[in-house]
Amino acid sequence: MHVRCPDRLPEDAYRQVLELLAGLSPVVQALPPTAALVELKGALRYHGTDAAHLAEILRIRSISRLGVDLRIGVGPTITVAATASAQITTPGGVLAVAPEQVAAWLGPLPVQALHGIGPRQAAVLRDYGIHTVGLLAAVSPATVQRLLGKKAGRLAADRARGIDPRPVVPRALPASAAVRHRFTHHTLDGATVRAALLDLVVQLGLQLRRREQAARALTLTLAFVDGASWEKTRRLPEPSAHDEDLRTLAYQLMDAAGLQRARLTGLVLKGDDLIDAEQVAQQISLDTARESRLVAEQAMDRIRNKFGAGSVGPAAVMPIRHAS
Repeated sequence: MHVRCPDRLPEDAYRQVLELLAGLSPVVQALPPTAALVELKGALRYHGTDAAHLAEILRIRSISRLGVDLRIGVGPTITVAATASAQITTPGGVLAVAPEQVAAWLGPLPVQALHGIGPRQAAVLRDYGIHTVGLLAAVSPATVQRLLGKKAGRLAADRARGIDPRPVVPRALPASAAVRHRFTHHTLDGATVRAALLDLVVQLGLQLRRREQAARALTLTLAFVDGASWEKTRRLPEPSAHDEDLRTLAYQLMDAAGLQRARLTGLVLKGDDLIDAEQVAQQISLDTARESRLVAEQAMDRIRNKFGAGSVGPAAVMPIRHAS
């Protein structure tokens, strides 16, 4: 069961919805900021009813107890359930797809409606005449991999056929992740502060990737010697956990502070409005330099996981500047 709450639902209300879900099944995976997955296999036997009826019960409880209507998709896989919940156009409702109905139901849908297909991927598929999920399922996986890339193509081809072996993993993800640095001496804005900020970017990015999360926004807090503080939040163009994206926005936040001779005692960098990494669409990029940096980032993560977080320094993620 894939549950979508109203957009911009307050965090406390979202947590109450998660509590309702936990009352139906012990296997609930939070997908902040406003969605969740629920494994129903054991719950159906316990409650003695079918999945569609259980989803209706959940919706009624949410409306009556919390005043929150839900869009609920039910299906044999995460992809089918999430695609179904997105097809509900009203503020609330239930759409259940039985296992034997998956191919017939998915087939006529536009290719961009398949959960996990991003706008750029859909545009590439349409350029080759693949307009529906049924047509995508009919194309050989090898062809889809040539169009979308090896990993993205394999996933798209499988999910168009209703294949998605991912389990629902019980997870109550935190709504934010923060990293801190305290200066041993009062420090003026400059190279020392920028180096500390870069180190925080690397720590935050690694933390998010290990959690399989992505941030929609960053908040930078500066603490000054007189006890005052400055804080500002900006949203990322797209949710990300990559050092490059986080670094660019973190530097913009620091520039926005307009520091001159202020002495700092500490920095806090926080990733806000976190979502599950699976919700971030895998977009096609023609920027080969960026793709190379992302591959290098994966290699550095493996090194850090094996030898410790300090085994690769922040300098390794600094952008390469070519002399003019």
